[in-house]
Amino acid sequence: MKYYLIAGERSGDFHAAHLMQALQQQDAAATFRCWGGDQMQAAGGELVHHYQEMAIMGFWEAATSLLKFRGYLKECQRDLLAWKPDVVILVDYAGFNMRIAKFAKANGIKVFYYISPKIWAWNQGRVHQVKKVVDKMFVILPFEEEFYQRFDYKVDYIGNPTADAVAEHVPSPDFFQRNHLDPERPIIAVLPGSRKQEIEEMLYEMTAIIPPFLNYQFLVAGVDNLDPNYYAHFERNNVRIIFDQTYDLLSHSKAALVTSGTATLETALFDVPQVVCYRTSAVSYTISKALIKVKYISLVNLVAGREVVKELIQGDFNARNLVIELKKVTEDEAFIAQQKKGYAEIREKLGRQRAAEKAAKLMVGYLKK
Repeated sequence: MKYYLIAGERSGDFHAAHLMQALQQQDAAATFRCWGGDQMQAAGGELVHHYQEMAIMGFWEAATSLLKFRGYLKECQRDLLAWKPDVVILVDYAGFNMRIAKFAKANGIKVFYYISPKIWAWNQGRVHQVKKVVDKMFVILPFEEEFYQRFDYKVDYIGNPTADAVAEHVPSPDFFQRNHLDPERPIIAVLPGSRKQEIEEMLYEMTAIIPPFLNYQFLVAGVDNLDPNYYAHFERNNVRIIFDQTYDLLSHSKAALVTSGTATLETALFDVPQVVCYRTSAVSYTISKALIKVKYISLVNLVAGREVVKELIQGDFNARNLVIELKKVTEDEAFIAQQKKGYAEIREKLGRQRAAEKAAKLMVGYLKK
């Protein structure tokens, strides 16, 4: 069968690639065309556009990139009609993918959604549109299944692919040696995100608090989809950039500063105490604050249903607060123990279900029906 996949950012590329590999196990004749990244391409996908070209963050930024967005949308629609897939599989990235879902459905193409858009966070009324245009929804967070049930929409909870990936990771024994690190000083991991726009908002502040933490080495998780030279001006005596070793970095870290997103859940699953950080443009923040319907922004707190990790958002994300909170997760043993207790609850909720394999079996089964 022919599968057309669309992922709009780095974590989506990672999870979609694993799904493609699982689909190949279920369907030996599977062929893939995709909008995504290097990992989807490596998994056998014919890449139309890389997610780097489409990465837009925030309401204001999306509005100012409207013509570019519409151009990609039209191109994707034309490509779908020309390639005639058996199914289009959408991976998160709601602003683009919900429009493609509507188009595909109107043109008789089956629509599967792998990793639900976060409609439970804001504008929950969009669930009615999902019911109209998405044939099968595959969710990865336990509370998402409960959310859709409230709207009488049956979804498949497949487990969490991030939990699977962390459980399967084997830490590299030569991490310190390979990266020329000091084995005597503990590591503070800095995870500023994977998009240039969010890194610009986050990294200066995250690395401006070094003087009270000279006994630590700060390691920034760089990503290879950005030019290494971009990171160069952040590097100094106590700050190092290491590329595409995030799981190894977390495996060896004492604490972490993390931009809100999938990385917060990954950090929790590695049992690393963390402070969650987030900042966007003033316009985007004002709009999102008015629309968001959930109490927290980090997946850790959302899955737990309570505050497990401190969230420093917008004005609260500043050097003074970072120092206070980072001292808690590096020095306050009672605080650390309480946070790790919350992490244990999250691991129990998510379990280990081999999400990609489970989704692939369901998808192929639905298509064969």
